[in-house]
Amino acid sequence: QVQLVESGGGLVQAGGSLRLTCAASGRTFSTYAMAWFRQAPGKEREFVAAISGNAGRRLYLDSVEGRFTISRDNAKNTVYLQMNLLKPEDTAVYYCAVRIYYSGSYYLSSEYGYWGQGTQVTVSS
Repeated sequence: QVQLVESGGGLVQAGGSLRLTCAASGRTFSTYAMAWFRQAPGKEREFVAAISGNAGRRLYLDSVEGRFTISRDNAKNTVYLQMNLLKPEDTAVYYCAVRIYYSGSYYLSSEYGYWGQGTQVTVSS
């Protein structure tokens, strides 16, 4: 059974940093793109960052470009999101996901078939 478990969320002041971790189990995802999405209260889930299977391609939401870095360790079946210079508008539940459909683009949540349960990130001003 495939399971994605996120960790590393928490409460941080604006300008601070957090590192999210997503550990996958149940199968190996080294050849699959993985991504982070987030959902703030009252808003739709939005794409944050994605990384290809070999980490050769990385994509970011414009508002996090230069502040967030996505990476992966295929030996550990794990993907990370390093978040620096956090802003209150980054407050959301962050989800990791595995892309198993290839009918659209990295940015679409419908492309992803496995999801974690989410981890809360709260940035105070």
